[in-house]
Amino acid sequence: MDRSPGLSVRLKLTLSYAGFLMLAGGLLLGAVWVFLLRYVPDRAMLKNADDNDMGGVFPVRSVLLGVFAPRAAVVLAFLLVFGLVGGWILAGRMLAPLIRITDATRMATNGSLSHRIQLPGRKDEFRELADAFDTMLVRLEAHVAEQQRFAANASHELRTPLAITKTLLEAARNDPHRDTDQLVDRLHAVNTRAIDLTEALLLFSRANQRSFTREPVDLSLLAEEATETLLPLAEKHGVTIETGGDITPTIGSQALLLQLTTNLVHNAIVHNLPDQGSVRVTTSLRPKTVLLTVENTGEKLTPELASTLTDPFQRGTERVHADHAGVGLGLAIVKTITHAHDGRLTLTPRTAGGIRVTVELPATAP
Repeated sequence: MDRSPGLSVRLKLTLSYAGFLMLAGGLLLGAVWVFLLRYVPDRAMLKNADDNDMGGVFPVRSVLLGVFAPRAAVVLAFLLVFGLVGGWILAGRMLAPLIRITDATRMATNGSLSHRIQLPGRKDEFRELADAFDTMLVRLEAHVAEQQRFAANASHELRTPLAITKTLLEAARNDPHRDTDQLVDRLHAVNTRAIDLTEALLLFSRANQRSFTREPVDLSLLAEEATETLLPLAEKHGVTIETGGDITPTIGSQALLLQLTTNLVHNAIVHNLPDQGSVRVTTSLRPKTVLLTVENTGEKLTPELASTLTDPFQRGTERVHADHAGVGLGLAIVKTITHAHDGRLTLTPRTAGGIRVTVELPATAP
């Protein structure tokens, strides 16, 4: 925003200090003068020392005013100079933290997010502002780094199906007698994966921007719907699904929360034991929050690996080459949707194998 030049805050504070000091000094001198007028007569009779004759009338107030006024003017001039100099120094000391905050803001504007103010001293308004700004810089730097990693990973993931498609088409052109049906099937599979990835990226962006309408939602109904939809997939993988729990009313986007529930149940099914696996989906109601818990059997996971599963395009070392590897955005989308609904996502490895995923959202009145 373009602004016309004006007085600096330091100069304004200096003039304010000096003006207040002049006002206080003027009031003090005025009080002294009023006090003198109250006890000093206007005129006085002078008496000769050698006889009893009166010597004449002496104007006391006029003489006193002539003596008081010049000295009062000198005092006010001194207060003006003292107020300007002292006010300039005090204003500079008071505004020094603000100057550091302003410099850090300019550096952040120019793209340097690693700088921190780290203002020393005891807690006050300026230091609270500096600490809040440092916290914002930490989160902003982490967010920018995450977005850069996400963009790089998304570019890589999108480039892979395009490169495969190009290779298949070049091979078909160089070999006119190649089986066309096999080529079409492979191109269809690659194209389907590219479409799934694009839709996942769009959903991830939509949830991250919180561009959705909030309405009353029952998580228990969404859990039942997601379970019924994925029941054929569970039967195909030999996985049994158990559902149960309380009515869990909350506020949010029904479409996004259904996608969240579907992703959790889908992951629990495909990342399970090769035979006789199980998935348990439960909902529970707390005084201020509602819980959606999805846990499954499967391979044992370390807490370190579990904490990275919500990163975009993170599938786990043993899962990358599986047929159901997906696009690597399932739990990342779950995390984004959870945060967009002011909730909390918790991943806890089970001792016997598998993982327990809990989504906690704000509760509303039924």
